[in-house]
Amino acid sequence: MPWNWTLPDWPNFRYDASVLEAFEQKFLLSSGEIVGAVHHVSQPDREQLRIELLSEEAMQTSAIEGEILDRLSVQSSLRRHMGLDPDSYPTKPREQGVAEMMVDLYSGFADSLDHETLFRWHRMLLSHDPRLETIGEYRRHAEAMQIVSGRLDRPTIHFEAPPSVQVAPEMERYVEWFNKTGPGCATPLPALTRAGLGHLYFESIHPFEDGNGRLGRALAEKSLAQNIGQPSLIALAFTIEKERKAYYDQLEFHQKTLDVTEWLIWFAEIVLTAQQVTLDRVGFFISKAHFYDRHRGQLNERQDKAIARMFREGPTGFKGGLSAENYLKITGTSRATATRDLQDLVEKDALKRTGERRHTRYWLHLNQATTA
Repeated sequence: MPWNWTLPDWPNFRYDASVLEAFEQKFLLSSGEIVGAVHHVSQPDREQLRIELLSEEAMQTSAIEGEILDRLSVQSSLRRHMGLDPDSYPTKPREQGVAEMMVDLYSGFADSLDHETLFRWHRMLLSHDPRLETIGEYRRHAEAMQIVSGRLDRPTIHFEAPPSVQVAPEMERYVEWFNKTGPGCATPLPALTRAGLGHLYFESIHPFEDGNGRLGRALAEKSLAQNIGQPSLIALAFTIEKERKAYYDQLEFHQKTLDVTEWLIWFAEIVLTAQQVTLDRVGFFISKAHFYDRHRGQLNERQDKAIARMFREGPTGFKGGLSAENYLKITGTSRATATRDLQDLVEKDALKRTGERRHTRYWLHLNQATTA
């Protein structure tokens, strides 16, 4: 079966716009809900919320590619690049690079796309990688750019991108398409349609030696932000990472055809799920602020450390709940002290307790915020 870029009509993707209308309307409605939710966050806390949302996306877009980053290093780098008071946590090259790209994307979302933006993002992401021949430029190696898996002697080829000599003209056409399809431009497209097409289109060119997935997802974020007129802050990479196999399967299938309605439906559903994840996170962030307001001055140092650790787990918390053993590991205290601390937290309504004896588990007692 031929690759999509070898087909006569490339890159004229075909799709049924009518089946996407309901998704597009839901996206715009949910975007408004997110804006309203963020306004429930006090101004002093709003920057920290942005740090948490951006750092999670930075972590997850790297995790999709198999890179596990240091969250605190990412957040420290984000604070520095956003001009906020820096903390003392050391920054690392990979974490600093992805954080710098996220801030550049966030602050420059409204700017037209150009090659230099892509080159700059590529340098930010990969300047630490000595294995690459070209950083901050489109690939130029003679060998085929293939996505493969399996044994070295019997690889499975999932996709082969256009040869390097075709990348520059392909990207010239891509950048022109991206800018012409934005809101208020020559041939504007609805938000989800534009972002979904743009992501598949970019991944099919695969213009860089490495980092194409992260850059392609950044372009989808930029596209969505342009269509709503502000940074989207949605958990796109987080949601894709949870559906990583389906994501790669969808890309592989639709890189062999120009009929992409099913891809656009799948991508739209991912974006809508990502919006709900963001709404849940904003609600959790507000609940966290209320929690600390209610319990200010009531927690000892051990309890404060354990509670902070529980909040870092996010809205879903510890898998299966916090156990006494977890508390011992987090605080390094004795079992008797842990028992007293946990009982005290339950009595203060900071934690809820479920189960008995060795099945006892503890959960944050939150007054869930309304973010709609």
